[in-house]
Amino acid sequence: MIGIVNYNMGNLGSVLNAFEKVGAKAKLVNNPQELKKYDKINLPGVGAYGDAMEHLNKSGMKEAILEYAKSGKYILGTCLGMQLLFDKSQEFGANEGLGLIEGEVVAFDRSKFDNPELKVPHMGWNEMFVQFDDNILNGLPKDFYLYFVHSYHVICDDKYALGKTLYGYEFVSAVKKENIYGFQPHPEKSHEIGLKILENFVSL
Repeated sequence: MIGIVNYNMGNLGSVLNAFEKVGAKAKLVNNPQELKKYDKINLPGVGAYGDAMEHLNKSGMKEAILEYAKSGKYILGTCLGMQLLFDKSQEFGANEGLGLIEGEVVAFDRSKFDNPELKVPHMGWNEMFVQFDDNILNGLPKDFYLYFVHSYHVICDDKYALGKTLYGYEFVSAVKKENIYGFQPHPEKSHEIGLKILENFVSL
């Protein structure tokens, strides 16, 4: 059973439907005390980093997620959910994250773009280049297209960089640290490739 963490940050219905499409049983989790009952959890989300962390803190869900991570069970963060896995974000001031992976979330720096005509947010289909083999990518090629919508990206040690993408410059678009996974793009919006990633996550 997959627990989808509900912290009032958008697109939960489409995430739930995507897991059901790959044959998984999934349920929205509102109560932090119930989180430990699930075999794996997904931290999705669309919206502002600070608002998301405020809700996780006030609801008690932050501590529940941290305890879940210590159990060794798998966690998948997607889009905003991936960014929340890190230590901090610069979005609308300094915001503390979950601290499950060392690193921070920063805005795209347009002064470093190789093409000044590129717009932010980074929106649409773009290519992810796989950096190392992992079971969550079983059956997929070494590079493939996924659907992105974001204005911020993570900076972390390359040892965690499962995937990288080019938009103005190269940035980390997927991560793994032990039992923790993160994908900046939206698997639930990425057709067959995205569904394959979710299917592989369920099978871990």
